[in-house]
Amino acid sequence: MKKILGGLAALLLLLAAVLAARAAMLHSRQVAARPVTDLPIAERGAAEHLAAAVRFRTVSRLDGLPAEPAEMLGLLRYLERTYPRVHAALSREVVGGFSLLYTWRGGDPSLAPILLLSHLDVVPVEPASWTVPPFSGRIAGGWIWGRGTLDDKLGVVGALEAVELLLERGWRPRRTVLLAFGHDEEVGGHRGAAAIAELLRGRGTRPELVLDEGGIVGERLVSGVRAPVALIGTAEKGYLSLELRVRGHGGHSSMPPAHTAIGILAAALARLEARPMPARITGGTADSFTFLAHEMPFGARVLLGNLWLFEPLVRRSFEDTPEGNARVRTTTAITMAQGGVKDNVLPSAARAVVNFRILPGDSIAGVEAHVRQAVADRRVEISRYPGIANEPSAESPTTGAGFELLARTAREALPGVVVAPYLLPGATDSRHYAATLGCLPYRFVPMRLAAADLARIHGADERLGVANFAEIVRFYAQLLRNGAS
Repeated sequence: MKKILGGLAALLLLLAAVLAARAAMLHSRQVAARPVTDLPIAERGAAEHLAAAVRFRTVSRLDGLPAEPAEMLGLLRYLERTYPRVHAALSREVVGGFSLLYTWRGGDPSLAPILLLSHLDVVPVEPASWTVPPFSGRIAGGWIWGRGTLDDKLGVVGALEAVELLLERGWRPRRTVLLAFGHDEEVGGHRGAAAIAELLRGRGTRPELVLDEGGIVGERLVSGVRAPVALIGTAEKGYLSLELRVRGHGGHSSMPPAHTAIGILAAALARLEARPMPARITGGTADSFTFLAHEMPFGARVLLGNLWLFEPLVRRSFEDTPEGNARVRTTTAITMAQGGVKDNVLPSAARAVVNFRILPGDSIAGVEAHVRQAVADRRVEISRYPGIANEPSAESPTTGAGFELLARTAREALPGVVVAPYLLPGATDSRHYAATLGCLPYRFVPMRLAAADLARIHGADERLGVANFAEIVRFYAQLLRNGAS
């Protein structure tokens, strides 16, 4: 017995030594960078330009047209007035009636261009829940307030501010720079981004780098990392909504069947929620661990440096929060339900819509098969809900020129940040360019957000720091200097 216990102790010591050694061997994945000191930004002026853009009510309709066309056209005219150097030096095309494509010709036409994406439209608002009117464009307390400050007029105005600044300083690119601003991203991008992508495909455009919105600079968002983390999106999840429908027999509620249409549907939804799709650490989430492990305390490094042993433990810890759960599985969200017309009338039908954000490695067909298996009731009809349905994106590389350019620029423009890859849970216009131009986009705008700020995206009291917007302008300008010189 003593020999057996001694042998077990030796094995445990050996295991502990292996785990510690693997943790100690983790090295920094951060690129060396010096802070930018020669790009002073007029903070107040830039903030006022963004605030003015926010005042245009550019809400998009489900059919891809602006809810108020005059407001969208007003924004286009405002941008033309505000950036005279841009509109003198760059060609400007209006695509699909409202989207914009700018071309800044480079000195060497043999070089593939850089393509920067943003969008002009915003989601609707519930004004009653705002403490600052959503389209006021107010600047107060060091913040720019209003719908679009985070999603995504900051990208439009930030890129134009950067190009205007570089033109003012006499800088010209060797590599052509394209700026593409869609007008219907919030409803799928089919009239805007898709049309621009098709236009570029017809011209034989194959970008060297494509950058869209998506990743952010997380302030204290990553447990165990004290520094702000620049999360560069290397992939985005797919999108699918399914409708579940049950047909029943109407009649008086005083003589009900054992299960009404609503009861059958509710049971099916309960089974679906109780059986989520499998969780796994893969792709952008696994890559983020690789980049962040070295920046964490030693205990966390032991866990992340030895996922071959601790992956189930790490995975379960992620499943405990909505944000973490979204990074490790295809999520299931019941978003709409309808049934019944009166309290004493049996419902003749009941329906619900369930939204899925699909993890790379899963598929639309796989989600549909999972739902049918989990529901397991022939009385429940399952069909695709009309609208957006797209597969998860391919993974953009975390090695090579594109990612390294973004990482270096982020660390130059925002000193002190730590860079890591990121799986984007939402969808962006970049998927149209990926599909049409055969490129692998990245997704990142360096807006600094803490955990409490995440609900402001598509939520109430959307706002962006005045100083942070100056950093965003500096980031775009430095990105062009680094990538297009």
